[in-house]
Amino acid sequence: MFSSETYIARRNELKKIMKSGVLFFPGATDTPMNYKANTYKFRQDSTFLYYFGIDAPSLAAVIDVDNNREIIFGDDREISDIVWMGPEKSIAERASEVGVSETKPMSELDVALVSHLKDGEIIHHLPQHQAQIVIEFSKWLNINPAEVNNKSSKDFIRAVVKQRSIKSDEEVTEIEKALDISYLMNTLAMRATNAGTLEREIYGAVEGLALGMGNGVSFPVIFSINGETLHNHNHENIMQDGDLVLLDSGAESLLHYASDITRTFPVSSKFTQRQKDIYNIVLNSQLKAIELIKPDVNYKEIHLETAKVIASGLKELGLMKGNIDDAVKEGAHALFYPHGLGHMLGLDVHDMEGLGEGFVGYDEETQRSEQFGLAYLRLAKKLHPGFVITVEPGIYFIPQLYKNWKSENKLAEFINYDKVAEYLDFGGIRIEDDILVTETGNKVLGKSPIPKTVEEVERACGK
Repeated sequence: MFSSETYIARRNELKKIMKSGVLFFPGATDTPMNYKANTYKFRQDSTFLYYFGIDAPSLAAVIDVDNNREIIFGDDREISDIVWMGPEKSIAERASEVGVSETKPMSELDVALVSHLKDGEIIHHLPQHQAQIVIEFSKWLNINPAEVNNKSSKDFIRAVVKQRSIKSDEEVTEIEKALDISYLMNTLAMRATNAGTLEREIYGAVEGLALGMGNGVSFPVIFSINGETLHNHNHENIMQDGDLVLLDSGAESLLHYASDITRTFPVSSKFTQRQKDIYNIVLNSQLKAIELIKPDVNYKEIHLETAKVIASGLKELGLMKGNIDDAVKEGAHALFYPHGLGHMLGLDVHDMEGLGEGFVGYDEETQRSEQFGLAYLRLAKKLHPGFVITVEPGIYFIPQLYKNWKSENKLAEFINYDKVAEYLDFGGIRIEDDILVTETGNKVLGKSPIPKTVEEVERACGK
């Protein structure tokens, strides 16, 4: 964990923003895989980690803003648990390490919360993602589990998003530790991929590396020759010469900060000319986006600029036609680029998405579009120094989407459907890096640049 001063400062800043009320932080609990004693790998709730830093299950915390009280609730291991799990620091010792002096057993949590309610105090809670925790709210705050997230505090959400959005130097250092692992994950995959190899062999090697060097992967690894399926978690294909394979992966540092990197590379270690043509369009769009990133620029506008680069490149290849500005305005590019440019990154790979994408990526000034493709943009609002964001444009040839649009002759003034039909076996290409918004512009994070140009990728793939 960070120093106690870091967590004390974070909580003090939160109290200044919230001003009054009781702030409730349930930690995560162990989740059974197939029976109670056989659990998934534990992952602490990110907001609990941010303010209290203790990476252990079955904890909760309360900040009483009006009385300047901070309490961590939890139970020390009994001898029956120590036999199986071993000894650990007491709750009081762990609390002290993050600057909290008051602890109570978990059995007193519901009593304490009910007492606050009886005194007429407002108890603020955040949206919850873990089913067992949601169920407990009926006991803790007398809230029907179906209503827990609807009754979450919007002021509390905004306060947490405001704080967590701006990354400190020590947080950026943790993200770069995760990126050190990502560098090794990507270069390993490029070296190890061969014709005749199952995708899951590379997938397993990549995930094993993340487990061996950090806290494992920050999300389930995407590794597939079917890159046109955006979130493809199937790894059963046998790779062949001529295939492109897309690796979208990330690691967690030991303090749970995430990286998120995508590279697309040829199984044979050499791109065909057709693959180079599409790859360089995606690369040019990504480089354009990075060039434009700076404070006070809306990320939605940068997304639209990448769409214009992609549409222009596809027009040069005969796949699109007409006026490019009009094509992007009408959303014609979304046949090939049906997702947003990127998202926030931090303790969550889609940082704070559990608190509500509308609070994290949008605000009163920036509203979500209903247009296909643009509607999926996770981050659209104005950028600020300290934001860490992903930049991940792509081009995909999705046969089902093509069939659907062609049957409607949708936006045919901008799309050469006959030419697109020649690419339906192509797959997809995405290129992604993690970027820090600085006071004057931006910085591409990662101490070791991951191969990205055609020439760099081919060298990295060389057998």
